[in-house]
Order: sequence, then C-alpha cells, then structure tokens
Amino acid sequence: MIQALYESNCPELKLVARGKVRDLYEIDEHSLLFVATDRISAYDVIMNSAVAGKGKILTQISVFWFDFLKDIAPNHLITANIDEMPESVQQYRDQLGGRSLLVKKVSVLPIEAIVRGYITGSGWKEYQAKGTVCDIELGAGLRESQKLPAPLFTPSTKAEYGDHDENIHPDRCAEIIGAERAAEMAQCAVALYTKAAEYAASRGIIIADTKFEFGVDAQGALMLIDEALTPDSSRFWPALTYKVGKVQDSYDKQYLRDYLTSIGFDMRTPIDLPPTVLDNTLKKYIEAYVKLTGNRPDLS
Repeated sequence: MIQALYESNCPELKLVARGKVRDLYEIDEHSLLFVATDRISAYDVIMNSAVAGKGKILTQISVFWFDFLKDIAPNHLITANIDEMPESVQQYRDQLGGRSLLVKKVSVLPIEAIVRGYITGSGWKEYQAKGTVCDIELGAGLRESQKLPAPLFTPSTKAEYGDHDENIHPDRCAEIIGAERAAEMAQCAVALYTKAAEYAASRGIIIADTKFEFGVDAQGALMLIDEALTPDSSRFWPALTYKVGKVQDSYDKQYLRDYLTSIGFDMRTPIDLPPTVLDNTLKKYIEAYVKLTGNRPDLS
C-alpha cells in the first residue's frame, strides 16, 4: 500500500515555503528542491486528506513534458533522479524519492500564464456574463466546452496562500512585468500549449487549458518553471466522450471539484475527503499518465 506524504520533514534542509502541493527547499545559492507532496487543493483550499502517490505522478508527468517541450523553452530542471542529487537530499530518499525535482534558482515572474484552447470553467462563467474572458472580447454564440478559434493567453496574478488568483487582461500583465517580457511570455505559453495539445490529441486527450509559470535566469532568458501540464495545472478531457455544450468528463481535479460542489462545499474550510474520492482521484491521475506516456507511473 502506498503511504501518503502530506508534508515533508527534512530538518537539515532549508525550508523556503510550503505551497498548496509543493514543499520548497533551498539547496545552495544556485539550486532549489521542489517536493511534490500528496496534498490536494481545490478552489485554493488545501484539503485535510492526501491522495497517496499523487505527488509522484505529478513529478513524472512534469519530467515528461519538460523533455518533450525543451525545444520551445528551456526549463529549470537539473535532475529528478535522487541518486544525482546532493547527499544532503539523498539522506531523505525515503520521503523524497520519486517526488522531487532539483531545479535551477531563477527570478520568478509574478504571473500565471494560463492558455485556454476551449471555453470552460471560470472563462465560461465570465463569457456567459459579459461575452469576454479576462476582459478579452470573444465572438457571440460560443457554447460551453467549445474549442476556441485559436489558443487564448489569459494571465492571472499569483496569489499568496489563502488568497485567490485574479484573472487579468493581458494589458495588465504588461504593466506588471513589462510589455516586452509579457509579449514573450504570451508567445512562449501559446507555443508550449499548442505543441502539447497536438501531442495529447494523438493520445486521445484534449487539453482544454493549462497554467504555466515562468522565471528569468541570470542571463535574462525566459525559463519554464514549477510544474508542466499536470492534472493539477490543466484540464484533461477524454476525446472519446467530448461533446460541445456540456461539462466534460475529465482526468484532472474536476472530479474533486464536482464532489465538493455536490456537498455544498463553502470554498473556504479544509475538509476530510472520503476514501472513495481519494481513490477515484488517484485513478484519474494514473489514467492520464498512462494515456499520455504509454507507461505506468512508478509509485514505489
């Protein structure tokens, strides 16, 4: 039976932060350690329960995409192999093995680069109300889950834990990080999404939308960071059951969101999740990994 890791405990490493899913440690002046725990969040609330093995799947999916997309954008990954990490990390291999990324330290841009290929979620709600997504005017007559004419860059702010990310117009993104950098981010994010979506389609998965994060290295180069195209940061739909005009089946956290909606979740208070919800969530993540890569994830 897989043991869930809700929180890493590495007292000889310098803990920098704990996010919704990842624990972040500073290894030295040039590198950080990203640890994907088994915590799960929805609506920006971290649940009390953990999905055992989820962090390992997220790590393996990110490694897959970092390699697949490296011709479009450099990324921060140094290694995901704990045997190649410093001894200070290896001493915690029982906790960290299979769920950790040793990465380059970069200057993080305070924007979440969301790319939407289909209209759903918060974008669909805004479109119904105003005919826009992130205040970008869209044509009339779009239906729920419909494919957009072209992938749409719809940035958001990066909220501190406990706050909610705020969708913003691309012009506001340019005000925050500068027009040139914002244009580069938008072009890169759309290119990454486009290549990934084309590949996923060949494997029977629709990537409806996804969130990228970027940093800037010491030479000023834009770099893909954090995670890449995981079920935590993306909406994955099975192409076989896709139908415009309705909510789609999914391989991602939508299953959990739907459960929380069904019980009248207040979107503020962490709760314990029933074992069936945890098990079914893990099955969704495993299924996504298998369909995308053709391999079973290593959960040992």
